[in-house]
Amino acid sequence: MQTRVFADKTALGEAAAADAAAALREAIARRGRANVVAATGASQFEFLDALVEAPGIDWPRTVFFHLDEYVALPATHPASFRRYLKARIVDRVHPGAFHFIEGDRPDPPAEARRVGGLIRMVEIDAAFVGIGENGHLAFNDPPADFETEEPYLVVRLDEACRRQQLGEGWFARLEDVPERAISMSIRQIMKARRIVCVVPDARKAKAVRECLAGEVSPGRPASILQRHPAVTVYLDRQSAALLERPQGES
Repeated sequence: MQTRVFADKTALGEAAAADAAAALREAIARRGRANVVAATGASQFEFLDALVEAPGIDWPRTVFFHLDEYVALPATHPASFRRYLKARIVDRVHPGAFHFIEGDRPDPPAEARRVGGLIRMVEIDAAFVGIGENGHLAFNDPPADFETEEPYLVVRLDEACRRQQLGEGWFARLEDVPERAISMSIRQIMKARRIVCVVPDARKAKAVRECLAGEVSPGRPASILQRHPAVTVYLDRQSAALLERPQGES
């Protein structure tokens, strides 16, 4: 696992986007298509803005998979991850396909199986992820299931996770934040050939220290990234502030 520290979110996002774009171009050159997992949230704004402007990506040759989505939240809701990804990726670069999680379908376990069946058929070239304030990876809150081979799970969101969504301004009240979601599993995320992890902001500093410098544990879900052979974690000064020996600033 590599970590890179930048002065601010803009520089972080541009560097992470350059890394991600290179992975997509390489996959397209190698086999004519890039299979990608896309994350959401406030931490991804600068990264995605830079990525869609990256040169040389044949976007119709990209196929996107959805990292996670709330259960029972309509796609029209301002906090919907489908709405987020449609606005920031689909409507801007028109990928060949985007396999959304339809979290408002009446049978969430069946929906998890449906999207799981789609992703089982492909190799993921690049996964774009973040780290939550509680150390979660996707919506795998602690203690995360490190063992299941199911690609997607119906999960219950803990209060810390739900408060993060409230704090980022996606919901007006805690009781408005859904209590369940459909999330890509830890093992499915770890199957990606390349992982680009984008983690800005001081509010993530404690989770960054625990997940990058602590032991790998289900209690720190994103700590599993330490075991991936090709992951780079992109930090800004604020999110790296509690690391004892952060790598040099870029």
